[in-house]
Amino acid sequence: MSPILTLFTENTILINVQPYAIPVLIAILSILWYLFKRSPHPPLPPGPLGLPIVGNLPFLDPDLHTYFTKLAQIHGPIFKLNLGSKLTIVVNSPALAQEILKDQDNNFSNRDVPLTARAYTYGGLDLVWLPYGAEYRMLRKVCVLKLLNRKTLDSFYELRRKEIRETTRYLYQKGQEESLVNVGDQLFLAMMNLTMNMLLGGSVNAEEMESVGTEFKGVISEIIRLLGEPNISDFFPMLARFDLQGLVKKMHVCSRGVDAILDRAIEQMQRLRSKDGDDGECKDFLQHLMKLKEQEADSEVPVTVNHVKAVLVDMVIGGTDTSTNTIEFAMAELIRNPELMKRAQQELDEVVGKDNIVEESHITRLPYIVAIMKETLRLYPTIPLLVPHCPTETAVVGGYTIPKNTKIFINAWCIQRDQNTWDNPTEFCPERFLNNKSCDFSGTDYRFLPFGSGRRMCAGVALAERMVLYTLATLLHSFDWKIPEGQVVELEEKFGIVLKLKTPLVALPIPRLSNLYLYL
Repeated sequence: MSPILTLFTENTILINVQPYAIPVLIAILSILWYLFKRSPHPPLPPGPLGLPIVGNLPFLDPDLHTYFTKLAQIHGPIFKLNLGSKLTIVVNSPALAQEILKDQDNNFSNRDVPLTARAYTYGGLDLVWLPYGAEYRMLRKVCVLKLLNRKTLDSFYELRRKEIRETTRYLYQKGQEESLVNVGDQLFLAMMNLTMNMLLGGSVNAEEMESVGTEFKGVISEIIRLLGEPNISDFFPMLARFDLQGLVKKMHVCSRGVDAILDRAIEQMQRLRSKDGDDGECKDFLQHLMKLKEQEADSEVPVTVNHVKAVLVDMVIGGTDTSTNTIEFAMAELIRNPELMKRAQQELDEVVGKDNIVEESHITRLPYIVAIMKETLRLYPTIPLLVPHCPTETAVVGGYTIPKNTKIFINAWCIQRDQNTWDNPTEFCPERFLNNKSCDFSGTDYRFLPFGSGRRMCAGVALAERMVLYTLATLLHSFDWKIPEGQVVELEEKFGIVLKLKTPLVALPIPRLSNLYLYL
């Protein structure tokens, strides 16, 4: 074949093949580019479809704990939601909770802080919202080892005893008058007075304490309400500067109110010290914290006055509404199940007797009362979704990618009612805890997480135990409880920053002790 013919033939083949080669080549290169660029991470968790921009926000049910439980039945124990511009992951099983709270605890130890929470905690300086790091570790160490330890809590027993005796006297009078009592309201008042006395009772004059308590109660109630309000700025951070709902502005007003109360208390405490001298004895939590502030002044991460104030606010919120709701749920269940109340009272009669009053020292010999508290917290966890976690770095949980800074809800309400874990999970049965030693409040059993687990577990567990168990034991030992004839106890829950009864418990306290002087 001549060179000219050969060239002509090759060019003809090239011209004929070229139109087919180009799309094939593009396809091959596209596949190679995709394989090269593809993320090495597993996919995001599954989840329901949402709308552009707003995502799943329009479809949220106000009762998030039950709504998330229903979604878990459809999408599995871990799923995602796009709430505005915020990616949210919800975990609904003990195994996945363990992955986050134990196996990868260090990475998931930060918080997704709502703007309203930042506003009342001096920029997030408290134990609940402070980022995990040296400052948080310092503050938790101070609170757990030096403030909420057994010795310090024991030293405040007389304050707790005094308040519970006053509550018992009031209930006795109502019983004599055959007047119904709003149990939740009365418990909240008792818990608020008790908490305020432990916090400020040694620093504020007795004459002023009542007005300070009333003022604090109003401000704290508003803080709790604002924390429960959905804030559009949390879902669309770019709108935060505008505070469209005015929630942050309202919270700043509350913060200034709290600040003024605590400043007055600190000033009065310092005046008393300069007048009477410092004998080294701390008579309330404020004095303990201010002393610790002085001791830690030269440390690498010192305790500041704002740390002190933020921790005190934590204690008021954590020691009032939460304890109140737990006791009210327990009382509602026991009134609804009189045979269980009878068993609890029988234990109290055997250990305490009807010719005596309950003391905190009796609690270690009252396993059924402890079981009632545990069962109440299993069915009605105070914070049903726990405080949201937030990973510092992208992680893999349950085979799915969790991007950094994602908001993580752990649905303790769902986990603690899982039929694969608990027998008859919706039944109130304290007996299940009598022989189950692994289910305590330490957060090591991931089927039972009423106080959370890991590095960010609730620091006030020991105080909450004492307040709830002592109060509950006293109410059951001192009174029988009846509801108006023809009425039933409603146990429907109301979701919020804390879980509470939707219909308040109203009942009649009937004295049952042998001597009226035991009520005085």
